[in-house]
Amino acid sequence: MEQDKHTRDTCLLCGQRLPGKALLEFEGMPASAQNIPAANELEGEEGMALKLYQCESCGLVQFDCQPVDYYRDVIRAGGYTTTMAELRRSQYRHLIETYHLEGKKIIEAGCGQGEFLTVLTEFPVRAYGIEHKKELVKMAREKGLEVIWGFPETPGTILGDQGPYDGFLSFNFLEHQPEPGVMLDCIYHNLAEDGIGLITVPSLEYILKYDGYYELIRDHIAYYSFQTLKALMERRGFEVLEEAVVNRDTCSVIVRKRNRRVYENIIPEKIDISSLASGREQIKKEMEDFSDSMKAGKETLAMWGASHQGFTLAATTCLGKTAEYMIDSAPFKQGRYAPASHLPIVSPDYFQKHPVNRILIAAPGYTREIAGVIRKQFGENVGIWTMQSDHLEQL
Repeated sequence: MEQDKHTRDTCLLCGQRLPGKALLEFEGMPASAQNIPAANELEGEEGMALKLYQCESCGLVQFDCQPVDYYRDVIRAGGYTTTMAELRRSQYRHLIETYHLEGKKIIEAGCGQGEFLTVLTEFPVRAYGIEHKKELVKMAREKGLEVIWGFPETPGTILGDQGPYDGFLSFNFLEHQPEPGVMLDCIYHNLAEDGIGLITVPSLEYILKYDGYYELIRDHIAYYSFQTLKALMERRGFEVLEEAVVNRDTCSVIVRKRNRRVYENIIPEKIDISSLASGREQIKKEMEDFSDSMKAGKETLAMWGASHQGFTLAATTCLGKTAEYMIDSAPFKQGRYAPASHLPIVSPDYFQKHPVNRILIAAPGYTREIAGVIRKQFGENVGIWTMQSDHLEQL
């Protein structure tokens, strides 16, 4: 495999050399989900090719690119949504009650500005967080949360002065990491004996079930199945106690720290991901038909969701040219432009002066909540569509 500074040739999970040929290659993909360009940054900003591989040793599906430069930071646009807050409450309640963590110390690795830590403080535990982005640490502390600046950089990194911790949390953070084993080793050494962990990652099974190529983004350099996530955890000294699918598209596991033992390598099941390419062509055609129907009726369109799914759909289908703008409730995204497609990102209030006939929701997991906002704020005459897994659906 030809190697340059922008790619790597070894597996993120087991360190073995990746195959010489990619399983799939996707052109015109957004280069980032968070470095959203401003108006003066659009010149020269364009999509990139991403190559997807599967390790022949451990089975992990992954891109061969280097991580984005902000992989240590946790930036959550949806952290305060009702949908996500309720999900976290349900997970915390189960974790604390099942594993008797009342009064115990729990740390979230990669806590952002404390969106999920705030929910955790509702429970009878001692809540801590660690975050690499200093501005987010400051914001978390201003909320009264106990958050330290740092990152699980090496196995010996000390995570604050409150350890050892009785439990840890990691929400959709592991898939960004170029050295997930090092991060887990660090957490392992900061945990008390028999420490409990709750980890979530985007589900490869979900992506493949619905041929959801639009779930792929350069920020997520690894795509874990339950099988490969379990293999990673066992390699780093954790026993997987529970597995669950949450919010339709996310793998969730609960693990326990145990004494390390020699890991017996699994023989991976060969995963057929060719349907992602055909899924892309199917969705591309569906979007073209959708656009043609609007043109015939002289209708206009906006997208809702400056998410990685929205960015990918806008960049790789006609939506980038068909839509007037992209709505998002996160203030830090507003006034910027979707990467590759350069759709302007606006607040929901923008609709009042610039109404459209149709809105396409591209924020899986929040569809019902967003649809309710549209109906309440924009009225009943706006047509609402959404990406329902592998097809467009009108709500």
